[in-house]
Amino acid sequence: MKIALIGASGFVGGALTKEATQRGHSVTAIVRNPAKVQAGAGVTAVKADVTDVKQLASLIAGHDVIISAFNGGWGDPDIYNKHMAGSRAIVAAAKQAGVRLIVVGGAGSLHAPDGSQLVDSPHFPDAYRDGARGARDALAELRKESGLEWSLVSPAAHIAPGERTGKFRLGGDEPVLDAKGESHVSVEDLAYAVLDEAETPKHTGKRFTLGY
Repeated sequence: MKIALIGASGFVGGALTKEATQRGHSVTAIVRNPAKVQAGAGVTAVKADVTDVKQLASLIAGHDVIISAFNGGWGDPDIYNKHMAGSRAIVAAAKQAGVRLIVVGGAGSLHAPDGSQLVDSPHFPDAYRDGARGARDALAELRKESGLEWSLVSPAAHIAPGERTGKFRLGGDEPVLDAKGESHVSVEDLAYAVLDEAETPKHTGKRFTLGY
């Protein structure tokens, strides 16, 4: 497959790049700074501004799928607005280019047992709240889209470097919890699940999540 990957130099994006190339796919890494993309066979780094819809649509045209690990910038006081602007531009470019879109969203939009969203809990970390709100609201807008083939994966609440096991469980709008009631997954298995969706779409027009 020809995969366009936004945010390839980040924590999740780096794992996605590695997983994609291990599976034999070619990756166009769309980033702000190509020097931060780990060089490798099948990887072409391209500098672009994701808020430039025309430029982005031109770059992703002809790809089989675009995977977005876009983030508005942790620590940026304007992360909410930047995340919304970037997310909207990526959707617009995907529609313009006619390319299927897979978004790596956040866990904050997942639902607690009482139906509330995790990001609205008083226990949700303040440092991540604005970014999580942006990811939550971007998902709400995505669900109203027509004329776009999309999927969104919300990772487990806790993501960390670990093993690529391929052994995890999938869920819908609620976190997947282990026997201890914890929601966690390795970044390698998150990438595994995203590439599975890229190769064999099973959640078109839906959000899904995963955990052990």
